[in-house]
Amino acid sequence: MHLLVVEDEQRMASLLRKGLGEEGYVVTIASDGRSAVEITLAGRFDLILLDVMLPGIDGFEVAQRLRREGIHTPILMLTARDATPDIVQGLDFGADDYLTKPFSFEVLLARIRALLRRGPAAQPACLRVGDLELDPGTHEVRVGERQVRLTRTEFSLLEYLMRRRGQVVPRDTLIETVWGYDREIESNTLDAFIRLLRAKVETGSGDRLIHTVRGVGYTVREKGPE
Repeated sequence: MHLLVVEDEQRMASLLRKGLGEEGYVVTIASDGRSAVEITLAGRFDLILLDVMLPGIDGFEVAQRLRREGIHTPILMLTARDATPDIVQGLDFGADDYLTKPFSFEVLLARIRALLRRGPAAQPACLRVGDLELDPGTHEVRVGERQVRLTRTEFSLLEYLMRRRGQVVPRDTLIETVWGYDREIESNTLDAFIRLLRAKVETGSGDRLIHTVRGVGYTVREKGPE
């Protein structure tokens, strides 16, 4: 199970990563509201642990934006704001549960298990660009009738680009979104993954699906020359 923890307090984020990791969960950390939205739109998580007091946009706004984008991943809000109006607002804005700080780690685990027992979140529709098709629910990728096998990172990178079909995505945005804000990733690592993706999803006929915008970043659009 892959969890996204949205927490700006570094010590709390580290404790949650360690504790949840020891319970067998895969954990990605986002330290502010805007990056939480970007990371969620780029990948697929089984559950989001969302702090309310965040830099940039707060947890209420994050939940509201994700629901507007059609993201149905369960959200468990974690916050010291325990007033009834805050709890009501969080639930009305899209949270599935609300746990106030300080909390017992055993209670947190029980809440996570309860949310995960509700079953998988509704899956978004398939993404298509030309004859390239990506299914966010099953993690299947096809080019025409040919199935393409991608690693988790390759899939996240391609999905992020396909969700922004025709838009130029800056290099820094791709690195921060796909690998996370807490990872030191070299720019040439992104270039290497783009080359791998091109080799897998393009036919080699000279047409491009993944286009380079020099000095800016990358975009996915209908096949055409580079």
